Amino acid sequence: MISPELLRRYSFFGTFTHDDLLRLASAGTEMQADAGQYFFHEGDELDRFFLLVDGAVSIVMELPAQNVAHPVSGQMTGQLATQDVIVTRVGSGDIFGWSGLVPPHAATSGARAAASCRVVAFDCPALLRAFDADCRFGYLMLQKIVQVTRARLQDLRVESLAAIP
Repeated sequence: MISPELLRRYSFFGTFTHDDLLRLASAGTEMQADAGQYFFHEGDELDRFFLLVDGAVSIVMELPAQNVAHPVSGQMTGQLATQDVIVTRVGSGDIFGWSGLVPPHAATSGARAAASCRVVAFDCPALLRAFDADCRFGYLMLQKIVQVTRARLQDLRVESLAAIP
């Protein structure tokens, strides 16, 4: 368990009641990660979501490697050389891995520590049980997650438009 006062510092948790913060804090554990360490890969089943306390995290997608010959057999079997492409970076106070709260609980991208960092990892199954017990709490959390998702999609759209000649 972490201190609910730690969560109170971050805007994501600003509209939660004290009882909500206590439930979140009881589902949270602090972790350290070294630069380059993966929290999860695209497609992994997630049972945690994360709050970045200190450091930086890159949200990455695995794409076919550029400037590499991809034989037809590899293209047909999915055996392609790949590389991680950074889609966005997450800063202090941001959450990531929210897919652990949304069925089918599979990561839509990967997350890698861009620098040494400290995170709070939240137990998603425990939170989902709390949401079942208190639908208002679950509704509020999912509203917050949708806001994060919307902002990330807008950022990705702007970055994509900037790449068009």
